[in-house]
Amino acid sequence: MDGQSEQGTKPRLTKEEKAAEKARKKREKQEKQRRLLFKPTKDGRRVSRLMNFLRVLLYPIHFIIFPFRLHGCTKVGKGAYIYVGNHYSIFDVFFPAHTTWEGIHFLAKDSVFQAPVLGYFARKVGAISAMRDGSDVKTIMESMKVLRQGEKISLYPEGTRNKVSDEEFLPFHAGAALLAVRTRTPIIPVVICNRTKPLHVTHVVIGEPFELSEYYGKKPSQEDYAAMDELIRRHMYDLRTQFRAEQAAEKDKQKDA
Repeated sequence: MDGQSEQGTKPRLTKEEKAAEKARKKREKQEKQRRLLFKPTKDGRRVSRLMNFLRVLLYPIHFIIFPFRLHGCTKVGKGAYIYVGNHYSIFDVFFPAHTTWEGIHFLAKDSVFQAPVLGYFARKVGAISAMRDGSDVKTIMESMKVLRQGEKISLYPEGTRNKVSDEEFLPFHAGAALLAVRTRTPIIPVVICNRTKPLHVTHVVIGEPFELSEYYGKKPSQEDYAAMDELIRRHMYDLRTQFRAEQAAEKDKQKDA
């Protein structure tokens, strides 16, 4: 009897095993909550109803507390694009979101998905978990999948918020160029020209889409990818310099008037 009883009893788990099992079940539940791809509408647009609801709900709040002005290519058409921006605050995600009514998959650090409320909404709107150094194979595969389905992604190659300088971008991590070349997707630079502050207008330049087409159909080396990342970085600096020059010229014109 004792032997049969012992055989029919499940072995007790250690605290570590219980914690691991709990974490596994939590990941499975979170994965079920996640919606990676957006269902296309009749006209071929990839729309996230939840994201559109959040746009309508949060836009006036965002604009009143953190006023902003978008310049340049403020209306982005349907289809796949990669938004690449510099990063100052959590509110930066609003800027690309205001250029389209289609869904956007934001690449976010893994800790965002562990937050109770923020993590839930991140999964529901199709955000993609990303390692800061861009080395996560799953991140790359999921990003390529949504781009090939004609959907948009937004990423911040600096990897974290820039708390160091208002003028210099942090070093770019790999990822944007790789995705652009492998999926032949245009890049849209999003340049935040001044740090976001309450009741202070933030100017954001949305550049025209451009492609790294000279590398299509090739097998770029690490040096090639580094050169492409630098090209993107330089392009963003040039957009900011041009915008500031135009703003300065406008102020001089108003003084002379």
